[in-house]
Amino acid sequence: MALLIRNAHIINADNSFHADILTKEGQIKKIGVGLQPGENKPVKVLDATGKLIFPGGIDPHVHMHLPTGSGHSSDDFRTGSNAALMGGTTTIIDFVTPKRGQSLIAAVDNREKEAADCHCNLSFHVSPVEWRTSTADEIRACFQRGYNSFKIYMAYKEHIGIDDDVVRKVMQTVAEEGGLVLAHCEMGEEIEHLRNKLAQEGKLSPASHPRSRPPKTESDAVANAIQIAKDTGCPLYIVHVSTAESVALIREARMSGQNVMGEACPHHLLLDESLYEQDFHLSAPYVLSPPLRSKKHRTALWEGLADGTLQTVGTDHCPFMMNQKEKGKNDFRKIANGAGGVEHRLALLYTFGVLRNKISLNDFVRLTSTNPAKIFGLYPRKGLIEEGADADLVIWDPDKEQTISASSHHQNCDHNIYEGFKTVGAPQQIFLKGKRVTDY
Repeated sequence: MALLIRNAHIINADNSFHADILTKEGQIKKIGVGLQPGENKPVKVLDATGKLIFPGGIDPHVHMHLPTGSGHSSDDFRTGSNAALMGGTTTIIDFVTPKRGQSLIAAVDNREKEAADCHCNLSFHVSPVEWRTSTADEIRACFQRGYNSFKIYMAYKEHIGIDDDVVRKVMQTVAEEGGLVLAHCEMGEEIEHLRNKLAQEGKLSPASHPRSRPPKTESDAVANAIQIAKDTGCPLYIVHVSTAESVALIREARMSGQNVMGEACPHHLLLDESLYEQDFHLSAPYVLSPPLRSKKHRTALWEGLADGTLQTVGTDHCPFMMNQKEKGKNDFRKIANGAGGVEHRLALLYTFGVLRNKISLNDFVRLTSTNPAKIFGLYPRKGLIEEGADADLVIWDPDKEQTISASSHHQNCDHNIYEGFKTVGAPQQIFLKGKRVTDY
């Protein structure tokens, strides 16, 4: 059935205007004033007076059903995609992470099967975790499958992290094919040294987590990744930027003309490292990497979003149940590392960004939808409201007040790192390719 949204206040990254929107067969067919549904055609008509219309959110960084030593992350693709939709995100980009010795294509095949019950739009980044004689060809085969973004880890060297020589080979191959490398930037060896040193000193509480990953361990890795990307001519996207120094390095590289991009996460924008100085059950939920930082760093991240140094806001959604976190009750190194947030990204950024004049409404759409679509090859089908684009639409109630709570959220997790946060603005209705998938 076709859909006609009347009196829409349309917000794109580069313009805002009032018009009607007519969708059919999953696409936006017409945008204009005073549109008519036409004769003899079943059309659902909605009046959006007083509401905002955004293109569906795109979260470029989620980890559903992620295998770890503490078990899989607690959201699978079904529950995680439902949570995304309830928050106004209609597209998620997850990861293919092979085991060492496994081909990238075999890992892609397996991951696509695991994601069969995803309810929203889905794509993947692929992670080379080693370099074998076949790796370059496997990367090229991923391009043929439609995957052109590849994530490298500069930490977690025991399992998925790679050394600089492998980073260089991956970047060189990806650059030759016209792709993009995402980088988790932390100095793995230094972090492991600090973690083990703290443990040997008997400092085993969650308070040791940020001490084992100080800001310099991120910014040094960012500088290293930027240099290798420059040497190889590879476009670089740095995930979950958390420090002021990293923002400055990205800004400097971009000003020099290098194709370097950065991503911020809501938890690094809004939460404070003092949260680790609590009893285990209160502090363990915040064990994620990079860790939460001080106000200085949060301020720099907001400034980076406002001036274009950072291009996107992703969540790094990776929740774990408390019993999974409790495996590290006596050793912070064993705490399941990650937290949820895909459901709350838009409401948090609207409340604490737009309504506090840190970013504009157009910036909001740019950061949460348009830029991810452009960077990861989804634009112009997604990321904007325009004739011919997919009808992934969010009707947004700018006045709706809510309080985030584990008792009412939709992610599959028994706690929430934003517990008690009061937000203003929420999805009223969400459309996936023109079909209403849920009401908030």
